[in-house]
Amino acid sequence: MAVAAMLSVQLGVAVSVALIDRIGADGAAWLRLAWAGLLFLLVLRPRAARFTRRTFATCVGLGVVIAGVTLLFMAALDRIPMGTASALEFLGPLAVAIAHGRGLGRIVWPASAAAGVLLMTEPWSGTVDPVGVMYALAAACCWAGYILLTQRVGDQVAGIGGLSVSMPVAALVATAVVGPDVFDRLTPQLLLIGLGLAVLLPVVPFALELLALRRLTTAAFGTLMSLEPAFALIIGLVVLHQIPGVSAAVGICFVVAAGIGAARAGSRPAPVPAEVG
Repeated sequence: MAVAAMLSVQLGVAVSVALIDRIGADGAAWLRLAWAGLLFLLVLRPRAARFTRRTFATCVGLGVVIAGVTLLFMAALDRIPMGTASALEFLGPLAVAIAHGRGLGRIVWPASAAAGVLLMTEPWSGTVDPVGVMYALAAACCWAGYILLTQRVGDQVAGIGGLSVSMPVAALVATAVVGPDVFDRLTPQLLLIGLGLAVLLPVVPFALELLALRRLTTAAFGTLMSLEPAFALIIGLVVLHQIPGVSAAVGICFVVAAGIGAARAGSRPAPVPAEVG
């Protein structure tokens, strides 16, 4: 499920290139979150019986973090190269993997993943903008929070019902932050494109990641996230005809090894969510 989620994310990113050119990176991020929030609200229809005050507050916190990681990463991309931003953002999942891991795998698999991400993204090859770096580091913190809160929501609320609160909250936060700057650029065609894109990113991947975190430890999931840059290179090759270099190919081998090791050692029993009533 985690692998399918990452594939959906990278396909969504590849498809959204044209949308970003027309509405901007912040506009594309807002449009995806707005449609996703509306879709989850209409399809899942949150019911009070599913939540306690604590679980509802956790879902709201997850929504804020989802908006944060989406908007902050886009803000970083406006200032620093994508490779640098991706490597810095991966510090979030890496920190989760190290903090929550056990035994030798706590060091070996995250270290292999980190080396692979560095080889794939080559952050040293780009210029450094301090503000862009701060945006990327803030996105890393949000990504770490996303992993921890997504697992908690998945454990506490049955099915994917927690996202019926989290995604509308993310949409509201994104609207408050960037919505006023985007509204005048919208057209009916862009709205339809955004609806289709929202299914690929974030509707499908966030639902799959929530389900995956019911069966994986946060350490294993954090390490598995290193596969995302590898999928980005592969989809870039197939869809955009971008040929990776030798170091990127070696990096893919590192993160695939780390992903396999983390997945084999990181399973956990699926919890039984408790609903009110």
